Amino acid sequence: MKTRRSFLAALTAVALVGTLGLVGCAKQQAAAPEKAQEPAKAKVELTVFAANSLEKALPEVQALYTKKTGVTFKDTQFKGSGDLVEQLKANSKSADVLITASTGTMEKALKNQSVDSSTKKDMFKNDLVVATSEKGSLKLASVADLGKADVQSFALGEPNAVPAGKYAVQALENAKLCTTKTSDDKKTITVTWADSVKSKVNAGADKVGTVAQYVASGQAQFGFCYSSDIYRYKGVKVALTVPKDMHKPIVYPGAVCASTAHKAEAAAFLKFCLEDKEAQKVFSKYGFEIVA
Repeated sequence: MKTRRSFLAALTAVALVGTLGLVGCAKQQAAAPEKAQEPAKAKVELTVFAANSLEKALPEVQALYTKKTGVTFKDTQFKGSGDLVEQLKANSKSADVLITASTGTMEKALKNQSVDSSTKKDMFKNDLVVATSEKGSLKLASVADLGKADVQSFALGEPNAVPAGKYAVQALENAKLCTTKTSDDKKTITVTWADSVKSKVNAGADKVGTVAQYVASGQAQFGFCYSSDIYRYKGVKVALTVPKDMHKPIVYPGAVCASTAHKAEAAAFLKFCLEDKEAQKVFSKYGFEIVA
């Protein structure tokens, strides 16, 4: 009998220990906090300010970039580089990337602290040309020929806002068709036209694309634009490629905007433009040369 009681007592103790163990595990499981879910990453959308002459090439490259990375573009504005720099100065958070058509306009953005100087890269080269209508038959042997009587009109971008206009004025001054004076603060160029051209020049276009449109529509017989504009506008052809020694080198710099919330993504896009083989083919198709 004593042995039977001992056996029952031992069995009860084992059962009690097991029950307590199960209760303890249940309490531990109940007390264990649930694993916190990681917040979903916000979708990155970039805003780009780009020189007007990139209006055809850049959207194709952006589409490639979105396809390869998933990064999309909220807005891309194509205007005269000077206007873009002023717009960025007024609202430093309005863009993530800036690409201008001259080193001078990018220098203004750097001075305004609108872009991160450590990210500035020279991206593309271009050629300055005098365009004419595809139906035009009058030929030019030099820039100086614009002063001849058989030339009725020619157009260029406003030189204080449109880099192509500034390059055009440099070429025209070298051809003795105008003189220029820079203001004391070096912000404004005043142009005085030679008698042979002052009645036929329109120097107020808001962007280089407007010049090409003037020529294509017949509003101007000739117009100063980039070789890349010949690829993006129908109805125009090159009448003359302006010699490179008549104007400063045409270089397109790009940089990440200083106040962007997407610095890494913006820098990655600039790198893609310069290094991706498919992107390079697109820029080449539109007449841009990648800076080595």
